[in-house]
Amino acid sequence: MKASVQEITDQVRAMGPLIQDVFSEIGKVIVGQRRMVERLLVGILADGHILLEGVPGLAKTTAVKCLAQTIQTRFQRIQFTPDLLPADLIGTQIYRPREGDFVVKKGPIFSNIILADEINRAPAKVQSALLEAMQERQVTIGEQTFRLEEPFMVLATQNPIEQEGTYPLPEAQVDRFMLKILVHYPSREEELAIMNAQATARKPEIAPVMDPGRIRQAREIVDRVYIDEKIQGYIVDIVLATRDPKAYGLEIGNLIQYGASPRASIYLNQAAKAYAFLQGRGYVTPQDVKNLAPDVLRHRILLSYEAEAENLTSDDIVSRILERIEVP
Repeated sequence: MKASVQEITDQVRAMGPLIQDVFSEIGKVIVGQRRMVERLLVGILADGHILLEGVPGLAKTTAVKCLAQTIQTRFQRIQFTPDLLPADLIGTQIYRPREGDFVVKKGPIFSNIILADEINRAPAKVQSALLEAMQERQVTIGEQTFRLEEPFMVLATQNPIEQEGTYPLPEAQVDRFMLKILVHYPSREEELAIMNAQATARKPEIAPVMDPGRIRQAREIVDRVYIDEKIQGYIVDIVLATRDPKAYGLEIGNLIQYGASPRASIYLNQAAKAYAFLQGRGYVTPQDVKNLAPDVLRHRILLSYEAEAENLTSDDIVSRILERIEVP
């Protein structure tokens, strides 16, 4: 087993310069926010969609655009608005009078990386159309179903403070996102660097350093990253503790209305392997799981009114669970 883990680690380290190139290119534009960029790469390597939440001006959209520019693939930015229609997203059938038939005009969803900007501003029908694309990796237009080209990834942003003109995302759709990343304000030093960088008219150019073939190669290595059965059991215990906290000695059952779905276990397992890959390892450690657990679980735990009355967040609940569950 040790020999095979060492072999995987060697393969992971061989990809290290490529990953560093991605960080370097994004770093030309994005100051700080290392954690956010790491999570974006976890999503690409683990084949998962990502939801970014933060107040305006924190470079959420810019970070996604920079990431897309480092990859030689098709990218589409879709601005979600209340008047958006499903056809604006997936496409529609157009009637040709001369031929007497319909032809399909594909929408912007037929790209590899989709930036769904302010996703919570679109109505339910648009959310439903996006849901099929995210989960099934396919789109239905009329009677025809089209497979979406791999890699396919939705990177969505939403503003947590402005609720006017927004539509809360359905729980079924929120659950499709592998990670929910909270984007925070920069530090004083970072803000000073941002201010100076924006003071010049000359903007840095980002060079593409990856292509779909490289992404597939990296994903194959991520799939082989070793994760011990004890760590897999640790993941399952963390998720089960959100559903039945009393069984794990946690008196927080009154704070949780609904616990995390089985997707949480699946995604935490995949994300931990991708995170280990980014750290240059061919094996997962319990700390990898602890680092990513909040991002995987925060949008899957529905809090009770009692928790909201106490001003508790899902991150507070996850923190208590991680403190209680024994680390293997």
